Amino acid sequence: MVMKLPYLGSCLFLVFFSLVSIVASGSGKGLPILSFDEGYNQLFGDDNLVIHRDGKAVHLSLNERTGSGFVSQDLYLHGYFSASIKLPADYTAGVVVAFYMSNGDMFEKNHDEIDFEFLGNIRGKNWRIQTNIYGNGSTSAGREERYNLWFDPADDFHHYTILWTASHIIFYVDNIPIREFKRTAEMGGDFPSKPMSLYATIWDGSDWATNGGKYRVNYKYAPYVAEFSDLVLHGCAVDPIEFSSKRCDGTQSWEQLTTSITPSQRSKMDSFRRKHMTYSYCYDQTRYKVAPPECVINPREAERLKKFDPVTFGGGRRHHGKRHHHMRASRSEADSI
Repeated sequence: MVMKLPYLGSCLFLVFFSLVSIVASGSGKGLPILSFDEGYNQLFGDDNLVIHRDGKAVHLSLNERTGSGFVSQDLYLHGYFSASIKLPADYTAGVVVAFYMSNGDMFEKNHDEIDFEFLGNIRGKNWRIQTNIYGNGSTSAGREERYNLWFDPADDFHHYTILWTASHIIFYVDNIPIREFKRTAEMGGDFPSKPMSLYATIWDGSDWATNGGKYRVNYKYAPYVAEFSDLVLHGCAVDPIEFSSKRCDGTQSWEQLTTSITPSQRSKMDSFRRKHMTYSYCYDQTRYKVAPPECVINPREAERLKKFDPVTFGGGRRHHGKRHHHMRASRSEADSI
């Protein structure tokens, strides 16, 4: 059952109309950056969380003892959430860094979630990004997409953004939209619709993160340190008990926001997805004989993924000898992009 939230008054009025003119550039430029003490609390990790630059930067580390993480002090219903992140370098197989929204602590059986997950790799191979979306506890129908990047995210800081409205979700990397997820009537309650907190974590995902668990975290390279700065929480804070409006950001800054993707941005997004996307649930014919109703099939994306993995995305049968040959060729092609 989807919980119906009470009317949030002028706050949601502002959210609707203000998430109508910032992110024309996707940058969120001019939005207030909160210090750690103003907007966040430590989630876990004890001394593995270290605050720098008077609260403007946070380092999260993973060692043999524990990972670490932080969480926003408030719940939000829609908004613009971003951070500049620099990931650990060298051998990072099995390491997962996550920047995401969730209400799993409040709704254990029907939680919502919007994820950026960064998946570590062996030496010489770059990190990969995974995005995912859950609504109303629909974890069995994961909506994962995975991508390579056009840069090494361990070399410097790069900007990652989640824009969440009542009608769609957009993921940005360095102000370029990489994924747009639109709400459809057929989805029912599977679109995230309940207030969520913002989280950032680093943890050991050895069982699945790198080549399905083939390569695990090697703690001789620890500590693994993920650096966060320029943290933006720009939404309408919601009371965690009554789910009524608690605080809205000023109307002036809200009026800078937009929920649309410009033609220039859409061109960049299409180019990114053609060149760098390596997995999308919408095209996975081993999981779904018919694509889920919210999927919009792009023939060029479908053709590239079919070449990359003809079994998963082409609906073909697995012939081990032939499969090995094709995968070697397609992965070499992907690595050259």
